[in-house]
Amino acid sequence: MQSNPLPETAPASTSIPQPSSTLSASLSTSLLHVDSHLNHLFADVAPPLHVSSTFQYSSDPSKLIPAKDASLTFDPSTDHIYSRLTAPNGTRLEALLTNLLGAPCLAYGSGLAALFGAYTLLNPRKVAITDGYHGTHGILEIFKRLTHLELLPLSRADELGHGDVIHVETPLNPYGEARNVAHYASSAGKTGAVLLVDATLAPPPLQDPFAQGAHIVMHSGTKYIGGHTDLLLGVLATRNKDWFKQLALDRMYTGSVAGSMECWLAVRSLRTMEVRVTRQSESASALVEWLEKARSGDGPNQDVVGKVVSKVRHASLQEEAKDEDGWLRQQMKSWGALFAVNLKDEMAKRLPSKLKLFMHATSLGGVESLIEWRAMSDEKADPTMLRVSIGLERWEDLRDDLLKGFEALVEEGHL
Repeated sequence: MQSNPLPETAPASTSIPQPSSTLSASLSTSLLHVDSHLNHLFADVAPPLHVSSTFQYSSDPSKLIPAKDASLTFDPSTDHIYSRLTAPNGTRLEALLTNLLGAPCLAYGSGLAALFGAYTLLNPRKVAITDGYHGTHGILEIFKRLTHLELLPLSRADELGHGDVIHVETPLNPYGEARNVAHYASSAGKTGAVLLVDATLAPPPLQDPFAQGAHIVMHSGTKYIGGHTDLLLGVLATRNKDWFKQLALDRMYTGSVAGSMECWLAVRSLRTMEVRVTRQSESASALVEWLEKARSGDGPNQDVVGKVVSKVRHASLQEEAKDEDGWLRQQMKSWGALFAVNLKDEMAKRLPSKLKLFMHATSLGGVESLIEWRAMSDEKADPTMLRVSIGLERWEDLRDDLLKGFEALVEEGHL
């Protein structure tokens, strides 16, 4: 069955935050100041952490309004009731995210919690999806069990009907390659399907899926929004007001709201997000260019890299990236900070132990560079593949670390 009609009203706690209409500024400036309207109760320059799970009602009986009579007027700095609905740190975070993503946002306990919320709202009969994060497929398997959801590849998106979902992850985990959002937006427009874009691997300022026609944008905020490998967070953004109200109501009842500590940490992280992501993108692009040239025998260190690396995958290496006026250059303002490399023979498993600057761990988007033998966390991963997430180290230092690791593999003689 398709989802039920959306309600006309929602609790006061689901009032929709809007992007600031009084602050016209760059991304970095906005992320530092767009939440300043929430500061009038406190003198703190750094926003305080609120740990309370519940909040006092007014001491003035004339201001006590029963829930059944509550209006949609909501002052996010004073009208908190219970933290499963809203809380000060979450409200501040969502104000920043709304400005960042250009649409009303809700924060969840994790990226997968956010995705579960989106599919609970949409309740499609069919979803068109190909590859991508294995956790996403785990969520869809739950819906297959509960609702007999049918999964189709993206190549069959034209077979979808009204209310079905085209699920596009771009750039694609674990390869860092991009997909054409505008193309799938066109398909959704023809069939009445919903276009859901997982934009985790390229947050602003790298891309804006709404500009390409997305209906819902999802982020695992654990990654670049958090940026410091110390929180779990998910984000949903949509410009459909009825959807937003229902998502907020569903989140209240499922209890999938982000915790106050995580929201506080995410606010801290957003202050530096543009600087971080821009630097990470530039460094990753430089490393990919060096690796690909050396692998193909057209650059420095080709004698070593060519013996170890068999393939490099990244959006900057896609054929469409060569067209300055093509869809890829229009969609992405800069390339993402994650890419994949395939090594020859069984060297992928051994390379991480040869490196000093790259930590061998799953996840991505943090200030420290990570490398993962992907078979450790994804049962379907190619055992020759490594996923690489670039942090804030100087890219030349990362290059030298990789080169020393490659040299160590060559010296072992397992070629």
